[in-house]
Amino acid sequence: MKTLEDLFSAGVSGRRVFVRSDLNVPLDGSKITDDGRVRAAVPTIKRLVEAGAKVVVAAHLGRPKGEPDPKFSLAPVAGRLGELLVTGVTLAGDVVGESAKAAVAAQARGSVVLLENVRFDARETSKVEAERAELAAELAALVGAEGAFVSDGFGVVHRKQASVYDIARALPAYAGGLVLAEVEVLRKLAGEDTARSNRPYVVVLGGAKVSDKLGVIANLLTKVDKLLIGGGMAYTFLKAQGHEVGNSLLQADQLDQVSGFLVEAEKRGVELVLPVDVLAATGFAPDAEFEVVDATAIPADREGLDIGPKTRELFASKLADAATVFWNGPMGVFEFEAFAGGTKAVAQAIADGDAFSVVGGGDSAAAVRQLGLPEDGFSHISTGGGASLEYLEGKELPGVAILEDSTVEEQK
Repeated sequence: MKTLEDLFSAGVSGRRVFVRSDLNVPLDGSKITDDGRVRAAVPTIKRLVEAGAKVVVAAHLGRPKGEPDPKFSLAPVAGRLGELLVTGVTLAGDVVGESAKAAVAAQARGSVVLLENVRFDARETSKVEAERAELAAELAALVGAEGAFVSDGFGVVHRKQASVYDIARALPAYAGGLVLAEVEVLRKLAGEDTARSNRPYVVVLGGAKVSDKLGVIANLLTKVDKLLIGGGMAYTFLKAQGHEVGNSLLQADQLDQVSGFLVEAEKRGVELVLPVDVLAATGFAPDAEFEVVDATAIPADREGLDIGPKTRELFASKLADAATVFWNGPMGVFEFEAFAGGTKAVAQAIADGDAFSVVGGGDSAAAVRQLGLPEDGFSHISTGGGASLEYLEGKELPGVAILEDSTVEEQK
């Protein structure tokens, strides 16, 4: 695929460049509670601005139902992006309407226009290719015949959407720095022939549902040396081993699948490590009473909300000699202070090690920042939880595939 270096070689000064970023940040009202994705989007946009491009940025926020919804406006994001770029960012009042056209037409070199939430237009996520292509053509028209497309929103490249996929057919397409870095990291993690120097390869999976990670587990069992399971998904594994899990999160319909994973891990010599103790609470609440109990003896009237102290030590010991680590999913309900200790302990163990370490986006990345851990303690913090997982499942990412296809087409 072509990169920013190829685009700069072709010249960008005075040229309009359409950038698809991932600015889908969590909000509390109009306040951004974690600006990690905005900060991750800055380097590519800044390089284009400094090169004199007229930058038009598209992004989504939340899940509006294909029409304008004030609570999903990108206004807070525009403000924060402008602060980080140390330059004003003009927010258009629509996606491809009169406001967007006027804002783009008035652009000077080195300026940035952020289109309003692209999902305010139902065609963005349409399953009908012709509808997506129609929106892509209108987005491309904003930057004109001499424009270019830069894909830099890794968190959405697993979606076949107009501003991610179809627009790469309408404009010369390039991979932004963020997308390129993410793909390079994931290729290393997904490598079939992991070099001896990159082993032991340890994967830590958490989060609520084992069903969200079935494909990842199945694929990684063929590649890793150790698989540590925490979070809500651990209770389905414990139940599959025949243990009482009380009121803990349980996906009973996945028990057969999980039992198969346990057998497959043993067959392949993969060390699959489950919690040995948990914080068993009286209910799902930040102030719920709890006690530390063996993971094999959770009281019937309690639910596990975090891994216990022995498990934290166990997981840390399994990570100590790792050469490669991939972590996706918290070990407990880290949003509640009383049940954040397990996630923090595992994250700290990874940060303290010498491994090539990747935090798989989503809640894991949010936990690193919320718990005050140094981001430079990890080799890479992904911005794309869903995209990262799908890549590690072995699935094709449409937004990446189209960049590669575009390059092939130009070479013909």
